[in-house]
Amino acid sequence: MSAAGLRCPGCGSSNIVDDDLYCQAQRVCVDCGSVVSEGSLADDPIGGSDVSYSRTTAVTKKPCLNLIKGLERVKEICRILRLSSEIEDLALTYFRQAYVHESFINVSLQRKELLAGCCVFVSCGQRDWPITLGTICCLLNADQTLVGGVYQEMMKVLNIQAPFINITDVIEAHIQEYKISAQHVPEELAEESEALTKRAVALVELAADSWIVTGRRLLPIMMAATYLAWQSLNPNKHRIRFPLSKFCQVAQVQKRTTATVRITELKQALCKLGRELPWIREAVTENNVVRLVEDILDHRHTLLARALKNHEKAKQDDCTQTDSSNPLTGEVAPSQLSESRDETANASSRVQPCPQNSRENPEGDVDDDHQGEDLEPNWGKRVLFAPPCVIHRKRRRVEQPVQNVTGDEEISDSEIDSYIRTPQEVRDFTLMQNMVSVSDSGKA
Repeated sequence: MSAAGLRCPGCGSSNIVDDDLYCQAQRVCVDCGSVVSEGSLADDPIGGSDVSYSRTTAVTKKPCLNLIKGLERVKEICRILRLSSEIEDLALTYFRQAYVHESFINVSLQRKELLAGCCVFVSCGQRDWPITLGTICCLLNADQTLVGGVYQEMMKVLNIQAPFINITDVIEAHIQEYKISAQHVPEELAEESEALTKRAVALVELAADSWIVTGRRLLPIMMAATYLAWQSLNPNKHRIRFPLSKFCQVAQVQKRTTATVRITELKQALCKLGRELPWIREAVTENNVVRLVEDILDHRHTLLARALKNHEKAKQDDCTQTDSSNPLTGEVAPSQLSESRDETANASSRVQPCPQNSRENPEGDVDDDHQGEDLEPNWGKRVLFAPPCVIHRKRRRVEQPVQNVTGDEEISDSEIDSYIRTPQEVRDFTLMQNMVSVSDSGKA
């Protein structure tokens, strides 16, 4: 096959053909046998095609070592939580996107590890997989405040919406960790997870209505609700006497330190509502309230309204008796005031205290300047249910006014005695007083 447009430089013949007998295609002259051109360079009239420097030196860019470790950390967390491949892929995608952002590219390794956990948490929420941020903090062994800061920053960087968490699903997933089914424990201790979840959810809702959940960590509250639900579903002698530590040991879960306090608070709230049950004749205490949990939860809203109403009436009657104790001046005797304080410290309601026993500002907070004078220092102890931050409120430190010391202030005898430390100082002081008295008598 002849190549048009080419001539042999030796003989000038235009009879040029392609020679494909070798590994590289050539064009030769038929008349003299000279090689006119070789390879693909003959197609370019100037002797070759332009190739950029970046193309000749281009190599595949490998991810950095920290990115590789972060992706592996995301996979490890997903495998520990037994997440699906869809959630794992979504978490890896979020981590790659957030890692290259300027907010996370030049940060500490600890912050990058927290980023991996936050990506898993967001992915679980978007795929309706129940998990809490506290679980992620336990896996990463990190402070919840630090994890929350990284989570907020990541949500802002990726421009995604925070997932909605259903508390029922979270509690159900939490109860799945307890090995208390019939195949793990004896029959008198076994309980089905469905009934346990339903009762625990109702107890958590009661805790929310009584302000116990406010500002608290969720895991201890769920453990306390699970423990009380397990006791109340079959309140036999075996379960009533079962402490929380032994229950966690049997259920093969780790005990939360503050769960015992949450159990006490839940029992106190149950007692306040259990006393309003009209068919209960005996005194409701923390020792026997577990047997009444089912009745209390079935009529929770009615009992709550009735308890508030009765306690409001009791407070109004107490204020009326206080007013009538001294009709001329309207003042209260000290003995009656102390008795009133003792009563209001144990009983509480949602009503505001009467004007004679308290002095509050318009926002409803107690005036700290008058604490300890004629009212109880913490109004949270006088209400039926209040947030924990109100009940256990820290007193503000009252700053004492700074007095200018001039050196001319009078010193009392008791203050002078406090400065005397040794018998020699006592003798010197006595001698000085005698000398001063003799000198004053001489002048007189």
